[in-house]
Amino acid sequence: MKYFASILILSVIIWSCKTPQETMPKNTTGESVKSNDTVRIANDDIEYEIIIIEPGFNAWLVSTARPEGYYSQSFLEARNLQYVIAYNQRVMQPQAYNPNLYEMRIDYQQGIDYGYEVNYKLYNYFIYFQLKYNQQLAGWVPRI
Repeated sequence: MKYFASILILSVIIWSCKTPQETMPKNTTGESVKSNDTVRIANDDIEYEIIIIEPGFNAWLVSTARPEGYYSQSFLEARNLQYVIAYNQRVMQPQAYNPNLYEMRIDYQQGIDYGYEVNYKLYNYFIYFQLKYNQQLAGWVPRI
């Protein structure tokens, strides 16, 4: 009977324990960032668009990345150009690099003004990609 009472008390304790729910950062519209894992990067003036479907990127962008305006557009353009070149080289070598990571070529050209938002989100996606998948593009370790 004493053994049964111990099991009953242990069962009640286990059943009453509840794991705390994580609170996700909210974006400006108030919806959970995690629920929106598709990010559209576009500049409608020059008809340029990138769609990123990456679980966790939007939450990372809101919670971890440096805020917009932290980097200059010229810095972002220079880094993006280097990252795109390295990324596209890996796309062309599926036998050497995981083709599940490097699926499609990115058409990013020097001298085209894609705008700050496109450059900001593309740069931060490259940082997120490198950190999440333990990759190193363009010769230096990604940092936030």
